[in-house]
Amino acid sequence: MTQGTDEANNDASTSFVIPDEKENSWVSFPTLYAYIGPGFLMCIAYLDPGNLEADLQTGAYTGFHLMWVLLLSHIVGLMLQSLASRLSVVTGHHLASIAQMNYNKYTSFLLWIMAELAIIGSDIQEVLGSAIALQILMGIPLWAGCLITALDTFTFLLIHIYGIRKLELLFLMLVAVMTVTFFYNFFEEPPSASELLSGFIPKIKPRNTVTALALLGAVIMPHNLYLHSALVLSRRSSQWNKKKIKEAIKYFTIDSGIALTIAFLINLCVVGTFAVQFFSEDCSVSSKPTACLTGSSIDPEAQIYGTCNGGLGVCQEIGLSFAGNALKGSIGSTSKYIWALGVLAAGQSSTMTGTYAGQFVMEGYINLKISIWKRVLVTRSIALGPALLVTLLVQGNNAQDTLSQWLNVLQSVQLPFALIPLLHFTSNKRLMGDFKTSPPFTCLLWALTLSIIGINIFTVLNFIQDDESGIIDDVGILVLI
Repeated sequence: MTQGTDEANNDASTSFVIPDEKENSWVSFPTLYAYIGPGFLMCIAYLDPGNLEADLQTGAYTGFHLMWVLLLSHIVGLMLQSLASRLSVVTGHHLASIAQMNYNKYTSFLLWIMAELAIIGSDIQEVLGSAIALQILMGIPLWAGCLITALDTFTFLLIHIYGIRKLELLFLMLVAVMTVTFFYNFFEEPPSASELLSGFIPKIKPRNTVTALALLGAVIMPHNLYLHSALVLSRRSSQWNKKKIKEAIKYFTIDSGIALTIAFLINLCVVGTFAVQFFSEDCSVSSKPTACLTGSSIDPEAQIYGTCNGGLGVCQEIGLSFAGNALKGSIGSTSKYIWALGVLAAGQSSTMTGTYAGQFVMEGYINLKISIWKRVLVTRSIALGPALLVTLLVQGNNAQDTLSQWLNVLQSVQLPFALIPLLHFTSNKRLMGDFKTSPPFTCLLWALTLSIIGINIFTVLNFIQDDESGIIDDVGILVLI
């Protein structure tokens, strides 16, 4: 078992003392309080603008039918995130550093490039999501919102100077903003309890298969495994014995469980809001998945695929770019701005966690340590290119939504390059000692991993082969470049 504390520990935080767990107590709240924090940075990846778009489309296209898939995806996410924290607690090194020490230089280089591509792709979504929110709140053009988002991250990262606990508090506040805003819209016109609970009964209609697979496969973000494995090192001590390691594994799992439970409830509210407002069986049987938009909720730029609600509404695609206007036409103008505030919190928080993930990935794989503001400058510059090109050269809400779809495809392609090394290392006796995963659990994890990879491959192929959606267009080429 590898001993010592990884270099990322010093960069991510300042050390603080973990109080000993009380005897004969399964959970000691002073000890739990000391461990709580990394999970709330980790859960941001489950609430980023890309996931919010998947949520709203799930609700608008399928109603409550896929709530059980949403729950399953968070349960699987908890299992994998717990593995990432276990790896670091036991070895004293994060995922990127362990991969660099155990793989040859060519494999390490490939894994580094794939991780960087995943981070850049996610960053583009977050910049665009924040820009859309700023456009709603302040009326500024999307291109200006992209520039503001790229610059204001430097301001937020000043919190980094004051230590890990202040940083964790900032993210806790941003999660609280998302909780309040998305819960507000949900309870404006809440569904009946029976209608909501019926969605947790595992069943799926053939026409919802693609939406269900996309929802399940998009939850685990590749860079989030790197991020979480590094963040937990803020509590890691080289003097820990087996008892302390076992304690840390337990409390980090509880930390992740609490954070992902909150993330699940937020995602549930987004799905539920759009299910109540925009789902119609009339649109679910149209030529492609669409939402039922009526009155001022109708997008004048989007294609119409049919009618709904007895001819009072039309079936159209809906994405993050038009969701605020759709809510305004359905619930009221207040809901539009409440929605935008939540999206802004999601975009700002996720773009910061992406920056930290990139820092740990770069240090681990190529042993290159640069100051965090330089890392922000590099990733922001790369992410701004495609985002600005889309906002300046390609007009219409559909272009921004198509870019987001392409970036989800990019994330799907990158996932195996983080997931497979994680499972390889956590089942390795030499690295993990007595804390390696048991053979039955290892088999279950590999089965889940291969299933997720298969789902993502299916989703990618289905996306590319969709002739009616005009995939091979200018937006797709921009992402490929």
